[in-house]
This record gives sequence, C-alpha cells and structure tokens, in this order.
Amino acid sequence: MRHLFFCLFVLFFFTQCNTPKVLIEEVEPVETLTQIGDTIRFASYNVSMFRDAEGALNNELQNPNNAQVQRVAAVIQEVRPDVIALMEFDFDEKSEALAHFKHNFLEISQNGGDTLHYKYACSIISNTGVLSGADLDGNGSVSLPNDAFGFGRFPGQYAFAIISKYPIDVDGMRTFRNFLWKDMPNALLPTNANGSSYYSDDALDVFRVSSKNHVDVPIILPDGEKVHIILAHPTPPVFDGAEDRNGKRNHDEIRLLADYLSNESYLIDDKGTSGGLSPNEHFVVMGDLNADPFDGDSADEAILQLLDHPSINQDIAQGDKIPSSPGGAEHNQSAGHQGDPSHDTSFFGLRIDYVLPSNTFDVLQSGVFWPLKSDPLHVLIQDGTASDHLCVWADLILR
Repeated sequence: MRHLFFCLFVLFFFTQCNTPKVLIEEVEPVETLTQIGDTIRFASYNVSMFRDAEGALNNELQNPNNAQVQRVAAVIQEVRPDVIALMEFDFDEKSEALAHFKHNFLEISQNGGDTLHYKYACSIISNTGVLSGADLDGNGSVSLPNDAFGFGRFPGQYAFAIISKYPIDVDGMRTFRNFLWKDMPNALLPTNANGSSYYSDDALDVFRVSSKNHVDVPIILPDGEKVHIILAHPTPPVFDGAEDRNGKRNHDEIRLLADYLSNESYLIDDKGTSGGLSPNEHFVVMGDLNADPFDGDSADEAILQLLDHPSINQDIAQGDKIPSSPGGAEHNQSAGHQGDPSHDTSFFGLRIDYVLPSNTFDVLQSGVFWPLKSDPLHVLIQDGTASDHLCVWADLILR
C-alpha cells in the first residue's frame, strides 16, 4: 500500500526515512527564513504540469529547457511566496519530479528573475487514476480514466504539491483521501430523473468524496506557531449530464473543507481520527476549488460554503482584499458574467483559485499575477503558455 504522502526535506545530508517516506537531500539555502512577526506570503498556483503518461513529467523536468515550466518558474520567482501550493502537478512515489522542479527551474534564474531556494516540499498522493474497482460510468466495464476514484489516466495525474520555507509537521498531517461520499450527512448524491440513485450500491460503497485529496499540512513558523495549510482540488463541475454528478461532487468536496473548519464530528481521516480542525487554530485554505461565487457551472452557493464561513478572514474572502489584477480586468469581459473580471484567476473568466486565511490573520495585501499586455512581464503568462490559471497570493501576518 502506498504511503499517504511523500515529503522532500532539505537539510545538510542525504538519507531516507521510514513511515512516512522522507527524502532528504543536500541543498545550501540562500534565503533566510521570515523572522518572527514578519509578513508571510502564501500562494496557490494551478501550474498545469500534468502529463498524459506516468513518469512523463519527471522525465521532462530533468531538462531545464522546458519552455512551459520555465514560465511557471519565472512566475513563482516574480511572486516569491514563502509557501506555495502547486495544483495539477503529477505525483510520483519518490518525489523526483518535485525535486527536479526545485533544482532545475526554481533554483535557476528564469527571465532574469532571482532564484528561489525552498527548504521543504511535499508531493501529495491523489485519488486520480486509481481504479475504484466499480463501474462508475455504467458502461459495463471497469477501466481508466472514468472508473478511477478521480478522473485520471494513471495514478497521481493532476495531483498537487506544496513547497515551503518553513518546516512541515509530517506527523501532524491529516488526509481524507479515503472518506466515502455516502458517509457525508445529507450528501448531494446524484439522482436520475425518476429520483433513483445515479450510482449503483456497489459504486457508492467505494465512491470517495475527494476526487484528488483533502489534506491538512501543518507548517511551523520560527516562533513555534503552527499554521494548517489546507489543500484540495475539487473536480470541475462540468463533463456530466442532467444528474449533475460532478457539480454535486464539487459542492460536497468544498463542503468537506468547510466542515473541517467547523470541526464536524462525522469526519474520519485516513488514520481513523475523527473530527476536524480545533477552534482558534491558524489556517490557510489554498487550491483550485473550481467554483466561482457568481459565474460558471458550480452548484448554487458551492464556494460560499467557504467564503461565508465565520472562521475565514472576510476581507480577502468577500471584502476589499480579494486578490485582483489589472490583467484579468483587461482580458476577461465575458458576456453575462456578474463577477468583477479583475478577480478572475483563469483565462476562461472565473475566480476559482483561492488563498483563504483564518481570521486569526490580518491580510496586508493580495493579488493575482496577471500583468497588463503592455507590461514586459505579460509574456510569462501570455495566452496561457504557462498555464490556463494565474498565481494567486496573499501577504498575511498573525494577529
């Protein structure tokens, strides 16, 4: 059985540990840690670094001349986050792709940017491309990609990772990859027009809520304070039919996040521990949540489960600190859209990528890296050549 997650730690020697599997390698750090009381920059970026074959990303990243990845790294070098979530970064069991990305791209100047040296990184195992053993799509056979727990052509396609300047509390990590959809109270399980269940009983006996993973990754700040980095990438609410199976799953994947913040007792993590986050903990929810508060195909109020949550800082959720960009306002003027295009985080005109801190933080500033066409940096993201998403960031300080 695979470990739940695999971490890459930068120390001053190389060894390999057991349970969880930890890769430790020698890298001389260049930047010092943020000091106590300083601003911490958190970012989330769907980097579109998924590939169609297992091992392909790892092979590509051994060559530091990959144009798409160079642009992704250049964006990160411009934003310079202390902690960043990388969505759609294919998982590999030894975290080799993540190590190659750090060394061959972030630690090499891109587009004239200053290099970045992160001490800690973690590749997160995913439900994508893992066969469920049930005929989820009802076509009479069990095969990839549609009968996986999450859509994928191989295990770990479309997975995600985290890179941090701060130590990761490996023992404190919690994952909800195995939690069954039917075990969520009042779950929005899809139904047929006649009211019958869209999925068979056999399918529901194995169907997991999380299309990829729901993970709490605690990091430790220099003063000993712990911040829970809560990551997820819910399924897009499209590619389905009148039953709205993906829209409902997206809603309930976001609900799992909200219920985790509310410490709901029904939640059971992959180690068998019940409940969610304890009250008054510091946290930052990050990821491509595939739901916009005004536009798109997500279920009504799907993202509002988080944006309205009393534990989340409302300045950045729905106030005057919502991440924005001049480039989004310039590019996205979609007919019929209600949302402010400056808040969009994707080339297709939706705000779907988020950095949502607890209200134990003050938000100093935030943004979406989307330069105007007249800006020389626009070439880094032009026409989605890096990704069809933009990097979202927020500068936070603990109260």
